[in-house]
Order: sequence, then structure tokens, then C-alpha cells
Amino acid sequence: MGEAMRGGEPRSAVVGGVRLAYRVWGEETGAPPVVLLHALGETSADWADIAPGLADGRRVYAFDLRGHGDSDRPGGYGLEQMREDVLGLLDLLGSGPVDLVGHSTGGVVAYLTAAERPSAVRRLLLEDVPAPLPREPSTPVRPEGPLAFDWAVVPAVRAQIDRPDPAWLDRLARITAPTLVVAGGPESHVPQQGIAELARRIPVCRVVTIPVGHLVHAARPEEFTATVREFLSAGAS
Repeated sequence: MGEAMRGGEPRSAVVGGVRLAYRVWGEETGAPPVVLLHALGETSADWADIAPGLADGRRVYAFDLRGHGDSDRPGGYGLEQMREDVLGLLDLLGSGPVDLVGHSTGGVVAYLTAAERPSAVRRLLLEDVPAPLPREPSTPVRPEGPLAFDWAVVPAVRAQIDRPDPAWLDRLARITAPTLVVAGGPESHVPQQGIAELARRIPVCRVVTIPVGHLVHAARPEEFTATVREFLSAGAS
């Protein structure tokens, strides 16, 4: 596989005055595109081992969330803002309903997107994402050296995840897309009962456990890719 195919084609667009970077794999075929949303502190490059395997017969996009990777670092960060960025990019891409895949914090952005505009999401896959329930706050420590993201995004987003808007939990019932949650099992730091609660709150949802911890797609890329492909293909028209 060539490096260009593995890394995707870099592009960008301006949404609400913020330049958002993204990568593209595959060709436009008329099939619903796949959109990949990375975790907090990651970038679209995190999907480099997954995206090519999903780009057989469809277009795949991986977004850099605001403050991450090659996207702008505007200093104003929040999960609702990221949701609006995603919706704005989808509008610009003009592809119709997408299959949306989100890992960790990217999964939160994904379910907020699917709840805000149900018609925009055909199928939803969430990787090791719990329900938006309060948790005990902790103080993140900035790693040494240069980062591929704006550190300011971390305390801003972590505060929202620690004390989520109660409306987020109620709005899960608005999601119309068939949903699959891929849980990381007991090795994950994410409470698995929170994942079960998320699945209970989304109207059409089931859970598959790949017991390798929080980074399922990194630990088992081939199994994760096959799981995603099977789930998305089940809904193909």
C-alpha cells in the first residue's frame, strides 16, 4: 500500500471562521461516506491503519477536530462547538447522510451530532464511549515537549466530560441511526457499565466487546476494521 493511500489526501475547509483539516481516502461511488472522529489529543492520522480498509467502494473522511492536528487552534473549545464543526463540514461536503465513527471523545462528538441532526447520520459506531454521566474529576498533566494539539482543549473538554450537560443523556433518545458500540472490556479505563447505559439510552443499539482496552482500533486494527465493515454493510441499501 502506498504511503499516500495509507495517510490519506490532506484537505481543509473553513467552517464558522475556523479552518478545519481532514483527510480523504477512496472514491465517490454513491455509497454513504464514512466519517471518522478521533479521540482527545489525537489527530486524523490516528485512523491511518483503519481508513484504507474502509475505503473499498466508498469515500472515507477523517476530521481533525478543532485544536487538533492541522485544524485551527482558536482557543475556544467545547464539545458542542466540535459538534457544530462536524455538521458544518458535512454541509460543505454535501454528501447526504454519512456513517459516523467516533473513538472516545470523538465518540461523544459523534453521538451529539447524531442527536442534534438525526437525518445527517445513517449508521453510528462508537468506540469505547460511555453514557454522559458525571464522574470524579482529575487534573490532567501536560506532557513535555511539542504537542500535535492545543493543550487548552484538554481541560476545557475534560471539564465537560466530568460534568456533562444533563440534556446530553436525554437527547440520546433522539438518535435514529442504528448504532453499534465497540467496548474495550475490563482492560479499558472506561467503566463498562457506562457503555451499557449508553446502549440502553440509544433506541437501536447493541454492544460488541473486543477485550483489549480503550484503544481497540490500535490494538486490533484488522478485527476493528472488519467489525466496522460488517456493521456498515448490514445497512447498505
